[in-house]
Amino acid sequence: VQLQASGGGSVQVGDSLRLTCAASGRTFTGYTVGWFRQSPGQGREFVAGIRLRDGIIQYADSVKGRFSISRDTSRNTVYLTMNSLKPEDTAVYYCAAGQRLIVSSISSSRAYNYWGQGTLVTVSS
Repeated sequence: VQLQASGGGSVQVGDSLRLTCAASGRTFTGYTVGWFRQSPGQGREFVAGIRLRDGIIQYADSVKGRFSISRDTSRNTVYLTMNSLKPEDTAVYYCAAGQRLIVSSISSSRAYNYWGQGTLVTVSS
């Protein structure tokens, strides 16, 4: 499966953005899709994930209540809606997909086999 992440940009504190992860080559249905981010000098950090076969969703504590992950199975697409953005949300955001993930592995980047290119989100104060 090939993944295409898009929707990043430069925004102000408190603004919103919606990132899109579009899959091609295979239907998403049996996969878990995760969003991760990486800021300069930092490791890759889990943001949110959704297991598509049963809709189980997880969020990192740092984004709970502000970010929302959703899917459009008809378009083979997963979205990350980011509200109330903060400067610390600045990062390159990546979407990833993996098969047969157990719940405890949704937040682990090592569980994902397929990665899209990143999309940069910059939040300025």
